[in-house]
Amino acid sequence: MVSARREGDTVIVFIPGWMSEAEERRWVDEMVSRLERSEAKRRSPGRHGDEALQKRCLELSRKYLKGKATPASVRWVPPMRTRWASCTPEDRTIRISERLREVPGWVVDYVLVHELAHLLVPGHDDAFWSLVRAYPRTERAIGYLEGLSAAAGLDLVGTDGPEGAEEPAPAEAG
Repeated sequence: MVSARREGDTVIVFIPGWMSEAEERRWVDEMVSRLERSEAKRRSPGRHGDEALQKRCLELSRKYLKGKATPASVRWVPPMRTRWASCTPEDRTIRISERLREVPGWVVDYVLVHELAHLLVPGHDDAFWSLVRAYPRTERAIGYLEGLSAAAGLDLVGTDGPEGAEEPAPAEAG
């Protein structure tokens, strides 16, 4: 059995000892290629800039929210201290923490769907979560973000949501 994994910037390929040098070279090339394809598939389509992030939001809105959530802008921002992302429903803006640029695409998609849902429902009530849960990997993404937060020693996971949930607007607090 041949397998490969990445450790930092290095790709490690495991090859049975009985293979010839030519077979080893062929399998190393093949496994590096497979690993790169796999990593590329997991990356968020929005990681390449704000325009790509905006485009991805519109795709996700159409697919999971019947196209009802249309942000005016979506952009990457420097790492936030207490949040993975934030949304301002009044001006329909969404900001995504740079901390998420390297996570798998399905995690970024969850965060985007979460923020898009805030354009329709500002709080974290049942109506909000029913919108978010239209995204099929919601629970898995929540777990991923909780693990990421714990591993990094961050306090970015709120009790009502995984992304360091947006706090209510001052008028709603209290």
